[in-house]
Amino acid sequence: MRQSVAVIDYGSGNLHSVAKAVEHAGSNQVVVTSDAATIAAADRVILPGVGAMGDCMRGLQERGLDSVVLGLIGKKPLMAVCVGMQILTEFGEESSGIHALGVFQGRITQFPRAMTGRAGEPLKVPHMGWNEVIQVAHPMWEGIPDRTRFYFVHSYRYADVHADCVVGTCDYGS
Repeated sequence: MRQSVAVIDYGSGNLHSVAKAVEHAGSNQVVVTSDAATIAAADRVILPGVGAMGDCMRGLQERGLDSVVLGLIGKKPLMAVCVGMQILTEFGEESSGIHALGVFQGRITQFPRAMTGRAGEPLKVPHMGWNEVIQVAHPMWEGIPDRTRFYFVHSYRYADVHADCVVGTCDYGS
């Protein structure tokens, strides 16, 4: 059965690449939209995000989509990508501090400047490149082997996260 997937358009930058990836992955009907009724009617919703957390929050709020996203929680599958995930937390350090939607406990913090790997080697920030993700049992991973490599580009991380919210981790220094 064809599922409808709404990609929320709030002025963020990776909308069409996310939509194309979802179309490629399965027989889904994908729409990029900022219309609250279309988002609410979709079977599944994706909250993308690129750039600064503050700009993304502002884009959601200016379009009245912050309340739409909050209304989806617990009612239908919602996948947040990149900064979309960040704005589901409580707070972000970026831009002198951003109060986010507060769906998940925790905050977004910048990587420390002097990070080292397991062998003591210096690590670069931003974290850019392919790294293994260690999975926690979750239906999201169906058909994807544990320790599959994913591409990362980020200078911020999710800190103080509750274990119940974690479905995968990547080790990038300390």
